[in-house]
Amino acid sequence: MQKIILSICIPTYNRAATLPNCLNSILISKRKTNLKFEICISDNASNYNVKKIIKPFKKKLNIRLNRNKKNLGYAVNLLKSVSMAKGEFAWCIGDDDLLVPKALKKINSLILKNKNIDFYYINSFHLSNNYLNKFKKPFDTNNLPIGMDRLSPKKNSQRLKFWDLIDYNVSFDFMAGNFVNIFRRKMWADNVHVLDKKSINDKNSILSLLHLKIHANAFKKSLCYFHAEPLSVNLYGVREWRLLYPFIETFKLSESLDYYRSRGLNFFKYIYCKNYTLRNFASNLTKTIIGGKATGIHFLNFNKHIFQNLLYPNVYLSIFYFIFRKIIILKGKTKKQNEN
Repeated sequence: MQKIILSICIPTYNRAATLPNCLNSILISKRKTNLKFEICISDNASNYNVKKIIKPFKKKLNIRLNRNKKNLGYAVNLLKSVSMAKGEFAWCIGDDDLLVPKALKKINSLILKNKNIDFYYINSFHLSNNYLNKFKKPFDTNNLPIGMDRLSPKKNSQRLKFWDLIDYNVSFDFMAGNFVNIFRRKMWADNVHVLDKKSINDKNSILSLLHLKIHANAFKKSLCYFHAEPLSVNLYGVREWRLLYPFIETFKLSESLDYYRSRGLNFFKYIYCKNYTLRNFASNLTKTIIGGKATGIHFLNFNKHIFQNLLYPNVYLSIFYFIFRKIIILKGKTKKQNEN
């Protein structure tokens, strides 16, 4: 029996509208390659029949399904989806993400040509979910628009060390988006133990970015590969936690950099990246406080998220950035009103 090279792991929950699009994009991409792969779906007790959603794709795709009896939280579901996998490499994507038509062909070529690579950063496109509403379901990825925005602006593919990926010029969110990472599954499995049970079982564990902790331990000494050409599409306007984005962008990413530093990230790069995460400190702190629980005020820790960051210039400069943006927006509105 031919060895499974890639496991596409999809933790899902209440995404009946987007999961078929995701699976259809994989099916379209499969037609262009002979890559041996599987799909591992772990459902977190969705309130609809997941088997019915998957059924049209089952005969054409190698799909394995787990269904939790109750919602166990994002972290447990993510870990479960990877634990189901049998492939040499794993790729965790969202149930609202899409693969571009040539994705699997390109990935097959990358893995064949780079036998000593343990970890791949695969660039991704941004696209509004509203675009898909113009087409019949499930969405055909041959209809993707030209000129989509890219997650990483870096244009040249290259081999590099793991810590070289922790750079806002490579990834502004420092790989918080798990969908950009393809990794050796065994190395992930050997390092899951670094997660503590409390954070794994926290129902709000999507905020913990636990996959970053596994990656930082498993691949900190690995040779990696940055693939500049986007091979997936991450859709905005779908995710239920979008109101928490200001808190995640400033405070959770800053926290993640603290962990990276503890695992070996260079001190000067740490300072450089940390200051970058605080560029919207004033506006994101304001949004978090005003929005209350919906925007994560109950997660805000004064010492960790505010006091310890007061040494960084962007904390203070962010006030001026915030005011400047407001002035620009106000001028734009005034100009429009005058034109009308």
